[in-house]
Amino acid sequence: MAYKVLVVDDSSFFRRRVTDILNKDPQLEVIDVAVNGQDAVDKALSLKPDVITMDIEMPVLNGIAAVKKIMAQSPTAILMFSSLTHQGAKSTLDALEAGALDFLPKKFSEIAQNTDEAGSLLRQRVAQLAKKGGLNKRRIPTSRPAIKHSSDSKPIVTTRKPIGSATSSISTRKPESLLKTASGKNYSLLAIGTSTGGPVALQKILTQFPQDFPLPIIMIQHMPATFTNAFANRLNSLCKINVKEASDGDVLKPGCAYLAPGGRQMILSGTEHAAKIKIIDDNSAKITFKPSVDVSFGSAAKVFGGNVLGVILTGMGADGREGSRMLKAKGATIWAQDEQSCVVYGMPQAVAVAGISTLSLPIDAIASSIFKEIKHG
Repeated sequence: MAYKVLVVDDSSFFRRRVTDILNKDPQLEVIDVAVNGQDAVDKALSLKPDVITMDIEMPVLNGIAAVKKIMAQSPTAILMFSSLTHQGAKSTLDALEAGALDFLPKKFSEIAQNTDEAGSLLRQRVAQLAKKGGLNKRRIPTSRPAIKHSSDSKPIVTTRKPIGSATSSISTRKPESLLKTASGKNYSLLAIGTSTGGPVALQKILTQFPQDFPLPIIMIQHMPATFTNAFANRLNSLCKINVKEASDGDVLKPGCAYLAPGGRQMILSGTEHAAKIKIIDDNSAKITFKPSVDVSFGSAAKVFGGNVLGVILTGMGADGREGSRMLKAKGATIWAQDEQSCVVYGMPQAVAVAGISTLSLPIDAIASSIFKEIKHG
């Protein structure tokens, strides 16, 4: 039986285009369309689709408000269409806060070189969300206190809402599901890689970190270039630690998280106790993702050796597997998010099936497990 999809957009041309693309996949069926946000809310409740594709700017009720209502009344996996602009980034992050799970640029030319490639990507993303079914149906986040750093480094309390297949040999040892005891290793870096579902997962983890977190953190999130600065700023306003979009020449400091800029590669250089970030352009056709978890993790292996705790979170594909393999070969520790708490169990599955990760953790247990492992708190 095909997964049911509701297409929401005020443009009749775009509704037809998305419908035609999705219906080419026999496992997907567009069961109806909605012309505005309120229409989407009503049809989500009556039709119970498996996935909704949602525009942001619409009459009567915009996409963000519609997502909030749908998640409150009839939780459904939602993929947003957004513009690759600063305002588009803010609106998309607002939609993820409201409960949407994924997003794609509305202009297909911005995600692929040709129409066939763009259509294939859209079908793949919708199918991945559909396969998760009820596991993806999350409640709307509630308001929470957040920490914003002032110029004199004293925390100011503010209030805002939080953001809402492997080919390697199979290991004979299944990763543990919870950290029972710390390994006793010493660490100099925390490295996190993620993709689909990553913004929500990263926020859930980082907002639990204390201001005196003892390690520098690098984060690689598959995200367009216009989104990463907005996302880093949003995380910085919510977290006790400092969060920034990484810049060329940044010196890694404890208690600071560096988000790889979209469209480029983040590489570590220098020595373990004097590591710097290099941001480079990458026009290589061999590397699909920019930024790439494999690239950043591989460079971390060269600089930090085995003194790295690497964590692979929710995401499609296998980016991070080879970089994690390089880290593990140096003696580093690799963990993965577990299947049940992932939006898409692709990247974590890749390292788990390859026998690279030693733990598969639910998202709610990752921060506390990190604290236990590095002997902090």
